[in-house]
Amino acid sequence: MLGQMMDAPLLISELLRHAERYHGDTEIVSRTVEGPIHRYAYRDAARRARQLAQALTRLDVDRNSTVATLAWNGHRHYELYYAISGLGAVCHTVNPRLFADQIRYIVNHGEASVLCFDLSFLPLLEQLAPLLPAVRHFVLLSDRAHLPPDTSLPELLCYEELLAAEDDDYVWPRLDEQTASSLCYTSGTTGAPKGVLYSHRSTVLHALSSSLPDAFGVSADSAILPVVPMFHVNAWGFPYSATLNGAKLVLPGPKLDAASLYELIAGEEVTVAAGVPTVWLALLQHCAQHGLPLNTLEQVIVGGSAVPEAMIEQFARHGAEVRQLWGMTELSPVGTTSSPKFKHRHADDATRRRLQLTQGRPIFGVALRLVDAAGQELPQDGVAFGRLQVQSGWALSRYFRRDDCASHSDDGWFDTGDVATIDADGYMKITDRTKDVIKSGGEWISSIELENILIGHPAVAEAAAIGVAHPKWDERPLMVVVLKPGASASREELLAFYQGKVAKWWTPDDVVIVDELPHTATGKLQKMALRERFSTYRWPEGA
Repeated sequence: MLGQMMDAPLLISELLRHAERYHGDTEIVSRTVEGPIHRYAYRDAARRARQLAQALTRLDVDRNSTVATLAWNGHRHYELYYAISGLGAVCHTVNPRLFADQIRYIVNHGEASVLCFDLSFLPLLEQLAPLLPAVRHFVLLSDRAHLPPDTSLPELLCYEELLAAEDDDYVWPRLDEQTASSLCYTSGTTGAPKGVLYSHRSTVLHALSSSLPDAFGVSADSAILPVVPMFHVNAWGFPYSATLNGAKLVLPGPKLDAASLYELIAGEEVTVAAGVPTVWLALLQHCAQHGLPLNTLEQVIVGGSAVPEAMIEQFARHGAEVRQLWGMTELSPVGTTSSPKFKHRHADDATRRRLQLTQGRPIFGVALRLVDAAGQELPQDGVAFGRLQVQSGWALSRYFRRDDCASHSDDGWFDTGDVATIDADGYMKITDRTKDVIKSGGEWISSIELENILIGHPAVAEAAAIGVAHPKWDERPLMVVVLKPGASASREELLAFYQGKVAKWWTPDDVVIVDELPHTATGKLQKMALRERFSTYRWPEGA
């Protein structure tokens, strides 16, 4: 027997329709590439998205089309999210921080017929345009006043002029909820970048589950600042979850420095902010140097790499709770968050801090398991560690336009490439990436734990642990460190900081201080580059 309920497909356009009807006067604030702060409300965004859908249709965009974007977090990019997917096409966000050849590959692989871009990326596209044969239209996300008169881009179109030529008399089509909605590519640190093609259904389910109190806690009472870029896994889904709930949305545009972010947090009364650790380290340093409070900030979502304990403590002094996020492009991206349970309500500070230092427990819709090298499932006892695998309604079933299934087990679980433990309450802790784990004397050492400890040293701004070949132990950990501005610390002092915090054989054998660490286009430490740089490193005598 079937239930007798209305059949309403889960569509991205319904998120915006709901926000327009019931949160129409709630603000979307964004810092523009041109400079000024732009303000409007959900009802304005919905109207312009309908105009944009009509404009794109006139450019022959249909349900078989892909529209690429190279843009910062701003109101026009937000409109593209909804107009492209809403009409049934695929919104293909492209990371402009990648190498030019990677961008060329990604745009061509996605077969975008229209490419919309911010003014910041005009020189890049003038270079790449001859190498993008499928792109028929280039659209500058600005007005006529900022349209360059002498660009080499063929027949460059102006976004605001395209919208001005249309009315908003457009009805969002009723699509199959399994229709493809958006396309993101992995950063491609090894081999060619791989595409992940999301659906309307997966996106809406992800927005619903990631909004829950145990995840991001998004509500109509929130003011959300996604510092994570909209070109990186759809800004962790915040353009969707904020809209679903009618939250105030604050978009930082191209200015991601600490002073600019603080201005938005304080001026727009931001309650929830999301980004990678390097962003928050800079913000906390800025606040400390200038004696600035973060009065309105209630929650900081941190992902991309492990959160240092010192960061949790510093935000706590501002009255803000740090919540770790673990996820990946292949998971839309949210898999776990480090939220406490009722049983932890009266736990001591040390216990609650240990929870915050994990990558958290699965949100509804996500299942995790650990397997050993033979693929046998391991116990979730907080002790056994193995390869982390995941299943979810918003996890990829296969990579875009790739037939290989090496990333999936025979019974359909996706192998994340992480090594982890999971305890009886479901709290998962990443001990390493399979490619980054340090193997010393046949035993594994967690590079992440070594990094988190050293970042707690008052002189250390950033730290990376890598395994370097050793004549006796196969590999030993080497710490590569960036000090805070004006700070100083000796090798001996930094190594001594590990005493009592890890087993003696885990203690690194040396520390190298550098001016900066290499990062990927998404802000993660680039361990491969460090391993190459120190491949001929010679250990000190006696190490």
